[in-house]
Amino acid sequence: MKRLVVCLLLAIAGAVVVASAQERYRRQPQNYDSVNIGYDGRLSFVRIRYAASFSGFGRRGGGREPAWAHDYPTADIHLMKIVSQLTTVGSHIDGSNIYSLDDPDLMNHPIAYMSEPGFWSMSDAEAKGLRDYLLKGGFVIFDDFRGQDWWNLEEQMKRALPELRFVQLDGTHPIFNSFFEIKNLEFLQSYNGQPTYWAIFEDNDPSKRIMAIANRDNDLGEYWEFSDTGMDPVDFSNEAYKFGVNYFVYGLTR
Repeated sequence: MKRLVVCLLLAIAGAVVVASAQERYRRQPQNYDSVNIGYDGRLSFVRIRYAASFSGFGRRGGGREPAWAHDYPTADIHLMKIVSQLTTVGSHIDGSNIYSLDDPDLMNHPIAYMSEPGFWSMSDAEAKGLRDYLLKGGFVIFDDFRGQDWWNLEEQMKRALPELRFVQLDGTHPIFNSFFEIKNLEFLQSYNGQPTYWAIFEDNDPSKRIMAIANRDNDLGEYWEFSDTGMDPVDFSNEAYKFGVNYFVYGLTR
């Protein structure tokens, strides 16, 4: 299976026009309101947009790129290419979707992704939208954050689901074996520290469905984005894709 993923990474490298990492960090602002591919029954990558709780922007690009858009759109498309090649799920590999949490179109999509939740804040309408989405079967992935970002993530989730709490996962949970068998949760260390993985369960019951998962002190999206550039060792990119595929398979089947 590892050899297969390596081959897929090479295929992506041949299919995508490769820009240098430095050029991607300097990219100009995009019109995020005109890029959605919508819904046609096929799986698409959905990214959550939000107002920021601090300056309004993330760390990248001197403030030109909002925190929620980090690694967009390359990470989104790369992961969907891997999901499409490895599974029988009909997946869009030509685009993705961006929604706010109070957008009714979000309900058409079973899985959503949020980058940099340390910068995230919600309106009351968005908090209700997130609650409705998760309680109706939605699954959200929180990624690309570290340190004190955790406290903001917890605070925002309590607004949407005050009765539920994050629980730390270990490698025995089925989400880490839903497609690939992930044996070492500490292999990827995006921020030079030990990553941990936390989940919110339906009814606070670890035997029930995971509604939200948080990659604490980790950044899978960064590995997905730059997997065709040689910036990271192939083993790291492969491992990040294993998490992504497992999350999507889990979200589609639980």
